Amino acid sequence: MTELEMILQYFPNLSDIQQKQFAALPELYKTWNEQINVISRKDIDNLIERHVLHSLAIAKVVKPRTGAEILDLGTGGGFPGIPMAILFPDVKFLLVDGTGKKIRVVNEVIQALGLENAVGQQTRAEELKKRKFDFVFTRAVATLDKLAIWTQHLYKRDQRHALPNGLFALKGGNLGSEIKALPKGNYTEVFPISEFFKEAFFEGKSVVYLQA
Repeated sequence: MTELEMILQYFPNLSDIQQKQFAALPELYKTWNEQINVISRKDIDNLIERHVLHSLAIAKVVKPRTGAEILDLGTGGGFPGIPMAILFPDVKFLLVDGTGKKIRVVNEVIQALGLENAVGQQTRAEELKKRKFDFVFTRAVATLDKLAIWTQHLYKRDQRHALPNGLFALKGGNLGSEIKALPKGNYTEVFPISEFFKEAFFEGKSVVYLQA
């Protein structure tokens, strides 16, 4: 199975442009990773499974509507924001990280792919005063209680989706203690990724929806 076929088995309706964009990711990241290390060397040869497909697990839980605005918080090398921006070309993505060299890679990859619906910015969530979003996506950034505090001021008031505006976090391991640490009134749902994707890598990994 090719890397592209790994994606197509779960997302079979990709356009030719989307297929080309996904297929271009491994070589783009290998090239940039040699200059600026944004992905661990053990993962770079498994980029599609461990970064791209992992990011796309969010799309099995929520499908942002046309015109929605998404914040990718602590994007690192561009995950989950870049794969999700490829999958949803009519949705706007802002990818933020506090590390400038990572954002440089993000914007170079965005430009190389011709993505017009995504941009990287060196900033932190607490510095985003005026922007509001339908959803926040994040992966391996912080515990849920911290994420709840950092993102509570970032959501639009108007609701356009079946799920209320909130956070989707890619998480691993036992989440019981993290969920217990959340203040009363916070709502969570946990979606095991192994229910969406059959690869052994996804055992024990989840998409967590948090409405603070």
